[in-house]
Amino acid sequence: MGSSQAAALVGGFIPALVPNQAVAWAGPAIPAWLTPLTCTLLHGSVLHLLFNLGMLVYCGRETERALGSVGVLILYLVGAYAAAAGQWVQNPLSTVPTIGASGAIAAIIAAYALLYGRNRVRAVGPLSASFLHALWLGAAWTIINLLINLAMLSPQPVAVGAHIGGFLAGLILTRPILLWRYRKA
Repeated sequence: MGSSQAAALVGGFIPALVPNQAVAWAGPAIPAWLTPLTCTLLHGSVLHLLFNLGMLVYCGRETERALGSVGVLILYLVGAYAAAAGQWVQNPLSTVPTIGASGAIAAIIAAYALLYGRNRVRAVGPLSASFLHALWLGAAWTIINLLINLAMLSPQPVAVGAHIGGFLAGLILTRPILLWRYRKA
């Protein structure tokens, strides 16, 4: 509707605005601690929104069967903050707003991959097969995102740090959420 840049400045996650960063900012911005959630409601285009919704529906539906709706909600919320943390680690002084839900959805994609992916990795010494499987998934996701970012020729690059941060949160949280859900079984 022609106001996407203004909305991104108000509700997008801006790494430089994280507390303890000396950046002056003018404007009616949402508090920095809330922007990891509000940025998931903003998208750069209809295609961006549709792609995120498609991935959320495809992976979220099956992940919800295993983890429950509360588990998926926890993944999404923690994934949103982990995505913001990943984006901040990538460039803590950036004043470019990060928008989109793909970092939070990456946490759900990671859970989906762990729950439904075939574990072809064998244990190596003290490292369990499930740990190495998660490590392999994290490495593969990171490489894929870095390659996508290199291939993008648009002026608005993919938020690789956000995707990686969200995905790592999903890898870390899936097993505890699964155990919590079936704690009485």
